[in-house]
Amino acid sequence: MDGRPGGRHHQAGKQPVCNREVRCEPPNNRLDRFNGTLTYAGQKYPLDNEKILLRGCTLRNTEWCFGLVLFGGQETKLMQNCGKSTFKRTSIDRLMNVLVLCIFGFLVFMCTILAIGNYIWEVKNGSNFTVFLPREDGNNAGFSAFLTFWSYIIILNTVVPISLYVSVEIIRLGNSFYIDWDRKMYYSRSDTPAEARTTTLNEELGQIKYVFSDKTGTLTQNIMIFNKCSINGTSYGDVYDYTGQRLDISEHKDPVDFSFNPLADPRFVFFDHSLVEAVKLENPEVHAFFRLLALCHTVMAEEKKEGELFYQAQSPDEGALVTAARNFGFVFRSRTPDSISIVEMGNQRNYELLAILDFNNVRKRMSVIVRSPEGKLSLYCKGADTIIYERLHQSCSKLMDVTTEHLNEFAGEGLRTLALAYKDLDEEYFCQWKQRHHEASTSLEDKESKLDELCEEIEKDLLLLGATAIEDKLQDGVPQTIEQLAKADIKIWVLTGDKQETAENIGYSCNLLREEMKDVFIISGHSPEDVRQELRNAQNSMKPDGATNSLLLPEEIGKNLIKDEAADGEYGLVINGHSLAYALESSMELEFLRAACLCKAVICCRVTPLQKAQVVELVKKYKKAVTLAIGDGANDVSMIKAAHIGVGISGQEGMQAVLSSDYSFAQFRFLQRLLLVHGRWSYLRMCKFLRYFFYKNFTFTFVHFWFAFFCGFSAQTVYDEWFITLYNLMYTALPVLGMSLFDQDVNDVWSFQHPQLYIPGQLNLYFSKKAFFKCAVHSCYSSLVLFFIPYAALQDTVRDDGKDVADYQSFALLTQTCLLFAVSIQLGLEMSYWTAVNTFFVLGSLAMYFAVTFTMYSNGMFLVVPLAFPFIGTARNTLKQPNVWLTIILTSILCVLPVVTYRFLLIQLCPTINDKVMFKVRQARATPLPPTRRARIRRTSSRRSGYAFSHAQGYGDLVTSGRFLRRPAVSRSSGFPQVGRATTGFSPMGRSAGYSPTGRPQNLKVPDVEVTSLQMYRTISDAPL
Repeated sequence: MDGRPGGRHHQAGKQPVCNREVRCEPPNNRLDRFNGTLTYAGQKYPLDNEKILLRGCTLRNTEWCFGLVLFGGQETKLMQNCGKSTFKRTSIDRLMNVLVLCIFGFLVFMCTILAIGNYIWEVKNGSNFTVFLPREDGNNAGFSAFLTFWSYIIILNTVVPISLYVSVEIIRLGNSFYIDWDRKMYYSRSDTPAEARTTTLNEELGQIKYVFSDKTGTLTQNIMIFNKCSINGTSYGDVYDYTGQRLDISEHKDPVDFSFNPLADPRFVFFDHSLVEAVKLENPEVHAFFRLLALCHTVMAEEKKEGELFYQAQSPDEGALVTAARNFGFVFRSRTPDSISIVEMGNQRNYELLAILDFNNVRKRMSVIVRSPEGKLSLYCKGADTIIYERLHQSCSKLMDVTTEHLNEFAGEGLRTLALAYKDLDEEYFCQWKQRHHEASTSLEDKESKLDELCEEIEKDLLLLGATAIEDKLQDGVPQTIEQLAKADIKIWVLTGDKQETAENIGYSCNLLREEMKDVFIISGHSPEDVRQELRNAQNSMKPDGATNSLLLPEEIGKNLIKDEAADGEYGLVINGHSLAYALESSMELEFLRAACLCKAVICCRVTPLQKAQVVELVKKYKKAVTLAIGDGANDVSMIKAAHIGVGISGQEGMQAVLSSDYSFAQFRFLQRLLLVHGRWSYLRMCKFLRYFFYKNFTFTFVHFWFAFFCGFSAQTVYDEWFITLYNLMYTALPVLGMSLFDQDVNDVWSFQHPQLYIPGQLNLYFSKKAFFKCAVHSCYSSLVLFFIPYAALQDTVRDDGKDVADYQSFALLTQTCLLFAVSIQLGLEMSYWTAVNTFFVLGSLAMYFAVTFTMYSNGMFLVVPLAFPFIGTARNTLKQPNVWLTIILTSILCVLPVVTYRFLLIQLCPTINDKVMFKVRQARATPLPPTRRARIRRTSSRRSGYAFSHAQGYGDLVTSGRFLRRPAVSRSSGFPQVGRATTGFSPMGRSAGYSPTGRPQNLKVPDVEVTSLQMYRTISDAPL
C-alpha cells in the first residue's frame, strides 16, 4: 500500500466476479478505506479495503485469483496520491530571466541615447560633410538616427548574455559528473553509486533551507533487531565483565552461539549468554515469554527447503520478535486458519487458534486465544506498556514496578518496547464469550464498539510476563549527518506514516530531538478548535512577546511570505496525521507554519503521501526558501515531486522514489556531502561565473558606448572585427569555464569542519540583484578606464622615430589588449583554487590572443584577403613601443585597484565566514592540526519509549479466514536432533556451547565493517572562528 515490502494480507470474496454488478465509491485518494458492494443473485456482499489490491501491490501465497479492475490509469488511488510532474527551475534561473529582460531594456535605452546623439550631431555638424559626402534624397538627420539605433543594437548586443546559457549548461553538466564520479558517495554493499539524474539543479543544492525526510528506510535501515528484554523482573541483553561492570556491546565480540539450534536464523545476533542459559535450564517464565512471542502474531512462514524458514511479516517489529523466539528454541513453523505449529525446545507442538484480537490504533495491543495440545486455554497479549499495565491483575504490582524501571532504561537508549502478558481462560466462560463475539462480528450496527467491549472484557486481570526492547537500527552516520545539517542552519522535517511513539523515538535516536530542548510540543487535537488552540499555545511558549501577533499581518499574507522568526530557545514539534489534516486547512495553515518554523525540528506522524506533498507545498508557498525532499518508497514520490529538489534513496523499497527523483544514492549520510560539498561548490562556482561573465561582457560593451561620443555616433566599432568575433569564443571562454568547473574556496574536509560555510547560499549572498548591480557599476568604471586611459595615452603621441601612432587601428589594438589583460587579472582575483588546468587556460588564452593577433595583422593575411584583414602591420608597429606597454600596465592596475582595496578593507573590517575559514586554512597549511576522534554519542533519557508495533488493523481476521493460504500445512519433522532428554531435546548445561567466561571463542570471525565517509573527517570544532 505504501511502497514498503512488508506483506499485507488480502481476503478474497466468496463469489466470482463474472456476471456480477459492482457498485462502489468514485475515484479518490483515500488509501485507508474503500466502500462498495457486489450484487449476485439478489444478495449483496460488502467490499471493503481488505478486498482491494492497490496499484503496485504484489500478490503472494496464491498461484492464481480472479479479479476485477475498478479504477485504472490516473483514477487509481496511488496515482491520485502522486504529485504532478513539474519542470523544476533554480532560483538563479528565475533571477536570470528577470535580469535578461532588464538588460535588454537597458540595451534599448543605450541605443536610444546614441540615436538621439546621432540626430543632434547630424543637425549641428553633419552639414559640414555634405560637400564631399552628399546625402541621398530623403536621408535626413531623423532617418540617420533611426539607422543608427538599429546599428547600435547590433554592435551592443554583446551586453545581452546569449552565450551565457550555453556556458551555464556546460558547467552544470560538469558538476553533475562530479556527483556521479564521487567515490565517497558510493555504497559498496549494494554496488550503488550516487547519480545526478538532472543537470539543471546543481547550484540549488547549495541553497537548501528545509529538508523533508521520510523515516523508515531513509533514516533507518528498516531492519528491526531484538536487542534486550525483561522477563519476570530480570533484564537480559547487557554484558558484564568479571568485576560486574557493564561492557559496551560494540566492544564485546562474543555473541551467543546458536549452532545447537538447527532452525536458528544465522543472521540473528545476541550477546547476553545468561538468557540462553535460562532457556536451557527450563525457566518456566522464560519459556512462557518466548512461547508468547511464537504464538501472538500474524506472521506467515515459508519453508521451501527443510529447515530453511522465511518469515513474511506485516511489520519489521513482528518479524524481529518471532525471529528472536525462533533462535531461543521456540520456532514458529507454520499456520493454518485454525492452528499454529511451533517447535518448542525441539518438540513439534500444534496449538489450536481460537481467536485473534487484532491490533488497531485505539487498542494498541494484540491478543490471541489458543488451546494447547494438553487442552489448556490461554490468552496471550502484547502491546504498549501503558495499555497493558491498565489490564494487569493486582498481584503483578511489584513485578510491574521492576519492569517499569527496565522499560525506562530501554527508553533511555532509544529502543522500541512492548509489554507481554497472559491469562488462563475457563472453558465454559470462553464458549459464552465466543458466541457473543460471533454475534457482534455479524452485527450491522455498532459493530466496532461491540467488538471493543468484548475485547475489553476478556483482556483483563492479565499476568505480566515481561517486556521486549527492539532497536530500529539507524543507517550509518544518520545522527552525525543531522548534526552537520543543523549546524548549516538547515531545518529537517520528518514526514512519516508511522506511529507517533515510533517516530518520536527515532527523532531522539538520530539527534533530531534532543533532551536539551526546552520543550517538545505534541499536537494531537481531534477537532479544528483543539488543534488551533494547541498551535497557539505552542507559539506563545516559544515567542511570548509575539503572543498578540498570533495571526500574520495582511501585508505579509499579500506577499505570500512569512518572515523568519527567532524562538526563545530550542523547541521541537510533533503532530499527528488527523491533526495535520486540520492544520493544513486554509484557515489554519499559516498558524501551523509559523509554529513549525519556530521549532528546530518537526515530525509529522501518520501522514498520507498526499499530506507529505501538501506540507512541502505549504513551505514553498509562504517561505522564501529552497526545499529538498528525500525518501525511498513509492509513498514518497509525491513529496519528491513537490519539493524544489527530490532525492531518492535506493534501498529496501524498490526504485519508484529513485525514478521520480533528481538525485539518488544509497545512504542518508551521503546527503551531507551532496549539500555541504557538491551543492555549495556548485552554487559558489555558478555565482562566480555569473558575476565574472557579466563583468567581462559589460566592460567589453560599454567601451563601444563611450567611443560613440568620439566618432560622431556613426556606429563605428572600437575593436577590430576579428577581436569582436573571438572575444567570447576563444579569448575568454576557457578561463571562465576552468574557474567554474575547478574552483573551490576550501576543500571537502574543511567544508565538513565548518558547515556554517553553507549559510551564505541560503541567503543568496553570492549572486542577487544587488550583486548584479555591483557588477554593472564595476564594469562601467572599468570601461571608462579602458577607453580614456588609452585615448589619452595615444593622443598627440609619436613613436621613437617621430612617426604618428595616434591612428584608429593602433588605438583599437591598444584598447582590446588592455581589456583582455584587465579581465584576465580580474579572473585571477576571483579564483580561489589554482590548478594546472586553470593556469593553462588563463595563460594559454593570452598566448592565443597574441598569436592570433600577429597572424591576422601580418602582411601575408592582408595579401591573401585584403578586405578581411585591414590591420596590416598594426601589431608589430604598436606593441614594440614602450609607452604602449606602460599604458597596458597602468590600465590594468587602475581596473583592479578598487577591487583589491575593497576586498582588503572588507576582510579587515567585516570578514565573512569564508574569509575566516580561508585564513584558518592558510594557517593550517603551515602547522596542520592532528585529526581528533568524534566521541560516541550515547543518549540517556527518562522518557518512555514508544511501543514497537507498527502494522495496521484487520489482519487477525484474515489469518483465521483461511482465504490467503495456498495449502494446509503438512506435518514436518522438528529439525532438532533428539539428544538427551526426550521431552526437550536440550541438554540443561550451565553454559551455552562454545562460551567461556574468561576466554574468547575460537575461530570467531569478526564481521567486516565498511568504512564510512564520516570516518575520513575530523570532528567539527564548535569554537568561535
